[in-house]
Amino acid sequence: MNVKKPHFINFGGSLMDVSIPRVMGILNVTPDSFYSGSRTQTSTQIVERVEQLRNEGADIIDIGACSTRPGSEQPTIDEEINRLRMGLKVVRDVWPEAILSVDTYRSKVAQMCVEEYGVAMVNDIAAGQMDEDMFPTIARLGVPYVLMHMQGTPETMQQNPHYDNLLKDICLFFAERINRLRQLGVKDIILDPGFGFGKTLEQNYQLLANLHGMRFMELPILFGASRKSMAWKLLNITPEEALNGTTALNTIALMNGANILRVHDVKEAREAIKIVEKLIENQNI
Repeated sequence: MNVKKPHFINFGGSLMDVSIPRVMGILNVTPDSFYSGSRTQTSTQIVERVEQLRNEGADIIDIGACSTRPGSEQPTIDEEINRLRMGLKVVRDVWPEAILSVDTYRSKVAQMCVEEYGVAMVNDIAAGQMDEDMFPTIARLGVPYVLMHMQGTPETMQQNPHYDNLLKDICLFFAERINRLRQLGVKDIILDPGFGFGKTLEQNYQLLANLHGMRFMELPILFGASRKSMAWKLLNITPEEALNGTTALNTIALMNGANILRVHDVKEAREAIKIVEKLIENQNI
């Protein structure tokens, strides 16, 4: 049997082996996230969501206070910070030992979350391109960093995205950003190809079909397509109806090398992982 080589991420001294697929549960403290079922704005709603994430087996909670859906308007830094302070306080009260990630492209927000609430990872949709201080801040904080590919900005990313060679262009983008992070001393980097961020429906499926082509970079891959348009537009349904489509996408991503699933629905993602792991186990006998 071929045994997977362990690949550890250091979350504040606690090592997580992501050669075993992991689930990142989404916690949105926003009024305008694209999937209405994920919006939690009151303390009661956040408590209920955190308890659900814990009970369903989330390995990481990814908290965000700034919607980045296509065409979205961005809150001010103060608005984002205030939302996160409220949300993070509730999370720490409910689940003190939870491994937390913050979904932000702003270095000041990342710094506050890490220093004040012990957030263990920064998930940046902009790969440092929307805040020149992000990379030095990550290096100084010494936390794992999710490096996501996006063409354009949240306001412009779906305005006719174009690639000469989709996979090659994204890998070259990652190589340049990884090199900069390594020069600054950043150790733990996770790659997110950015499904739905500056990519057409067709490009999203081309990328998913060739996701295994990123494994040569020898870094963990995060897959985040939960209830996104690559499911609901193809199926002519709504985000609220896209759980089954999301599970299908997660299963394919796992079989193509994804290490972390970023999802709204943790229970279903864990079930997909269990099935795929069993399949791989029997293929290697």
